[in-house]
Amino acid sequence: MANPRALAAIDVGTNSVHMVVARPVPGGPPDFLARERMPVRLGSGGSDMKRLQPDAIDRAIAALDECRRIAEAHRADVAAVATSAVREAANAADFLRRARTEAGVSVEVVSGVEEARLIHLGALSAAPIAGRPHLVIDIGGGSTEVIVGTGTEPTLARSLKLGHIRLTDRFFPGGRIEPGAVKACRRHIQSFIAPFLREVTNFEVAVGCSGTIEALALMGAARRGEPLRTVANAALGRQDLDAVVADLIARPADRAGLPGLDPGRAEVIVAGAVLLRQMFKSLGIRTLTVSTGALREGLLLDRFHRRDRSPVHGLHHLNDLRRSSVLAAARRYDEDIAHAGHSTNLALELFDEIRPAHGLGEPEREVLEAAGLLHNIGRFVAYAAHHQHSYYLIRHSEQLAGFTENELELIAQVARYHRKSAPRQSHSSFAALDEADQHRVRLLAGLLRVGIALDRTYRRVVRHVKAAVDDRGLRIEVHTAADADAELELFTARDRCGLLADALNLPVRFEVKTGREAGKAAAAETATTAAAQPGTAAAEMATTTAAQPQAAAATLSRGAG
Repeated sequence: MANPRALAAIDVGTNSVHMVVARPVPGGPPDFLARERMPVRLGSGGSDMKRLQPDAIDRAIAALDECRRIAEAHRADVAAVATSAVREAANAADFLRRARTEAGVSVEVVSGVEEARLIHLGALSAAPIAGRPHLVIDIGGGSTEVIVGTGTEPTLARSLKLGHIRLTDRFFPGGRIEPGAVKACRRHIQSFIAPFLREVTNFEVAVGCSGTIEALALMGAARRGEPLRTVANAALGRQDLDAVVADLIARPADRAGLPGLDPGRAEVIVAGAVLLRQMFKSLGIRTLTVSTGALREGLLLDRFHRRDRSPVHGLHHLNDLRRSSVLAAARRYDEDIAHAGHSTNLALELFDEIRPAHGLGEPEREVLEAAGLLHNIGRFVAYAAHHQHSYYLIRHSEQLAGFTENELELIAQVARYHRKSAPRQSHSSFAALDEADQHRVRLLAGLLRVGIALDRTYRRVVRHVKAAVDDRGLRIEVHTAADADAELELFTARDRCGLLADALNLPVRFEVKTGREAGKAAAAETATTAAAQPGTAAAEMATTTAAQPQAAAATLSRGAG
């Protein structure tokens, strides 16, 4: 499919109508074109939501009509689902008919289990957890979904009649907190959780999605004096959640003024916070990672898969989320993947060779790899100052899934400093980093500068590098192709190694091995590595780097932990 048609995925929830419009990207996450959230308060009731009120239906129909207009502007197909409020309503048929005839949108009512499956898929699309035992929690207005899994198919999916609107109507009407209400609400929540506690075991990472969880994460960060630019992959710890819940209960009259809280959520946030706090306690959660993907993103991926009948536009990238999103962003901005990949491989080889000298680990290696693959995307805007444009595009991209805000900042800064001036305290974004992160940026940008320099002519004449620290400083051994002229690469590398030398506090020198000598050394090293670690990623990298440098060793599939 040369120019795949966009799709609008609409989630008609109890509290809001959400829509995302996106176009599938081969081998990567979707290219998002629009996002909309329209509060409608469709459902209400403290137990069963038996009827949709006429004014609520009117608001939802108006929202769906607006969604249709936006989808038409993007020439997008439309897929719409409704959840607990419509699922439980005796007059659901009236709403569905009006949606179809007045708004022009056919809405499918999904079961609780199907809702959980789509939420799980959406959460996976924005958090690097596929392949690891995980727990996903989504708190909606009418229901809460709890999913356990390892891959893209859940092993446990539960939809509970616990939602922030349902609990607010029953225990905190109008947002008021009467004596004993919090305790009664906790007991009620526990009665729903207790029956399946034994089934929720052995998860390594807990993930939360939904506006309620995002709001609580924002409040927790604001309370620490660390306001978040984005909640993507932010961590909400148990102590922070405890403190936020205490603040909400202690300030019933003016909670809308609490830092980080959207005033529009002030009435229902107490119920959502008490619910999440009880789930933390009952399920033994210590930290929850926020995923910005939820039901609508899951619906989007599911419908792409059904419509296109091809995993290229569907689900396979979820097991390699970080790498696929980086490569998709690079392709979007017409990056030269061959040059970026080879330069990055050389920088990664240096990183691995001198680990004892720099003491950094896999998280920093992944930052270096992502920055290397994206360092030139700013040329899509303009060649002049393209390093600064690269920073902006990386920092504000919606395609880079699976990274925390701090990781995105580090990736953007390493890419920003791949050329021109070194990091300085006069640069506000760099000065905002703590001392440890400033060191990481200097070192990783220094490594990247050398890797880029060693492919200065884009001809890949430098096949690979070795390095070691000796009594004279850092020695970088440059292995070139037979009869190759690497004079410009060596000149550029010597000119641009100053940042690396300063970060390591070591002088840097280069030595060259060319022709058959280099080939024999590389072959011997490859054989030794493969024999020592057969079938490992390192062995595979060793055998493919020389032949296919642009395809080698991108290992961004690991999660942030």
